[in-house]
Amino acid sequence: MPLNKSELFDMLADALEGRSFKKIKVGLTVCGSEHPPEVLIGAAKEAARSLDGVSVVLIGGGEAEGQGIQWVKAGSLEEAHRIMEQMLDSGELDAAVTMHYNFPVGVSTVGRVVTPARGKPLLIATTTGTSATDRVTAMLKNAVYGIIVAKALGIENPRLGILNVDGSRQVERLLKRLSENGYEINFARSLRPDGGCIMRGNDLLAGSCDIMVTDTLTGNILVKVLSAYTTGGDYEALGWGYGPGIGEGYGRIILILSRASGAPVVEGAIRYAVELVKGNLLEIASEEFEKLKSAGLYEIVEELKKAEKTEEKSKVEPPPQKPVTAEIAGIDVLQMEEAVKTLWKNGIYAESGMGCTGPVVLVSPEDLKVAVDLLKAEGYL
Repeated sequence: MPLNKSELFDMLADALEGRSFKKIKVGLTVCGSEHPPEVLIGAAKEAARSLDGVSVVLIGGGEAEGQGIQWVKAGSLEEAHRIMEQMLDSGELDAAVTMHYNFPVGVSTVGRVVTPARGKPLLIATTTGTSATDRVTAMLKNAVYGIIVAKALGIENPRLGILNVDGSRQVERLLKRLSENGYEINFARSLRPDGGCIMRGNDLLAGSCDIMVTDTLTGNILVKVLSAYTTGGDYEALGWGYGPGIGEGYGRIILILSRASGAPVVEGAIRYAVELVKGNLLEIASEEFEKLKSAGLYEIVEELKKAEKTEEKSKVEPPPQKPVTAEIAGIDVLQMEEAVKTLWKNGIYAESGMGCTGPVVLVSPEDLKVAVDLLKAEGYL
């Protein structure tokens, strides 16, 4: 692409001030927002003005030039995405910020928000895209994606918490297995009295961890709420947006905005992109996936697939019914019925239920010890 007036001006300014000519270039598509293009263009100008050594390339919309700003014509968001991808793949862009973008399965985004109680940044893993079609596998990968982004942001030993949603207990056990296999994970501790790395809503508000792992749909809602709770919902005014798409072998740095993202979030997303470029996101991702391979991530994923198929085929009849008053807590809600059937197979009558702290398996008091030992041996506890 030939240099425009803005680039020539920037190069001259750099030369006069003794700076390197090499700039980080971040693309921003300006089509598809619920806000006027001027909102995005204004945010891009502010980012370019305040970020040293950064050039913003506007793709689509009306022409806008100035120091640190370039413009590439595009008649639609689809055309803007094609141009964006071509520029990323050719090296004309180092990263891009866009909306309405479809990632392949296996890639999802790590959002970044400001926690209301402490005003500190928190990564939400993940917020758009699909890491895997199985919920537990997806959340397991989400945790990994969050660690990759945190390290690219310069957080060397990020504290990881798992939001208390369906699948969280199973994900906790699998992550601890990865940790035991040599993949370093620094588990956060809840601020609630019972502690542990399973995070409650209080932890979300206070930012008890650096990375909050959850399913993508929940993560998407969290970003929307935490970005727009001060504005009534139609204008996201806080945070850095929905973040970069992460996945094994994925070679582009593309960050996502929502149609409701306002100027502060657009500018934040551009800054987020610059941090990730400077932090060598793609190289870190490659290194982390190699470590995960050694720690047995792919074997764990295959085991989850086999377990799912086995569960679909198995039909187990319960033993004779008896009164059940003893509770066994700590089993993931997604595994409750599977755990109950495991006890049935071993001649112990059990039922699933809901206790004051979450889902429980109910057994008779005389079967409690044997039931707990069995569930531990089978990996449910």
